Amino acid sequence: MTAPIPRDIPDLPAIQGVPAFLPSPVPATAVVTPVRHPVAAVYRVLVALAALATVTLEILLSSPVRALSYFAVQSAVLLAGVFLLSARRAWKARRPLPSALTGATLLYAAITAGVYHLLLTNTSSPFALTGAAANPTGWHAVTTHLLHTAIPAAAAADWLFLTAPGRLHLRQAASWLLYPVAYLLLTFTRGELIPPGTPGRYLYPFLDVDLHGYKSVLGNALLLGLSFYALAILLVALDHARPNPIRHRAKTGFRLQPPVG
Repeated sequence: MTAPIPRDIPDLPAIQGVPAFLPSPVPATAVVTPVRHPVAAVYRVLVALAALATVTLEILLSSPVRALSYFAVQSAVLLAGVFLLSARRAWKARRPLPSALTGATLLYAAITAGVYHLLLTNTSSPFALTGAAANPTGWHAVTTHLLHTAIPAAAAADWLFLTAPGRLHLRQAASWLLYPVAYLLLTFTRGELIPPGTPGRYLYPFLDVDLHGYKSVLGNALLLGLSFYALAILLVALDHARPNPIRHRAKTGFRLQPPVG
């Protein structure tokens, strides 16, 4: 014979010293099979090698200090390093690099191409290059084309066709401008260290203090900075609006069966 079950069961006191269960989120890599991207890896290695070869040739054609002082050369070196790291991750099916880094690389490549084609080689621009700088020949023409056209175009192609969209964020746009500001300060410092009248004291006409003075140069820098920020916002907007070129069905390891009956 069993004892009757009481109607009201009193609450048991909590046991002291027993820790509560903490939430344990399961990482996506635990259920989603990592996907390798060999095409993206090979493409990025080739672009990085082309950028490094171009920079090396540019250094051999001129002095290393002068060559490495150009924004186009510095952005190419950054792009080569980022693309090599990104290629390694794509080959080993690891998470992509932070979008703050890849977005900055893309922006600097776009700045390189935009400034060259819209300001330096555009005959209607007040800062258009003249003489041999406007019409390079020989190997200088090759490096100029690669640095200002081919490599930025390759970076844009990687972003459009080999990178998932929606990774760039508006809050990153302002931080991307820190490097152009640092480059402006470096340009002023370099100009002060070089004696006045020395050819190539200022590498870009719109930053030439000897011709325009600091007031006009700072005004040019402000207008360019606003343009660069607008370009960064445009890249973020396009990144969220473009379709996904690498859409695929992820394998989770779970297979849903149809209901029985």
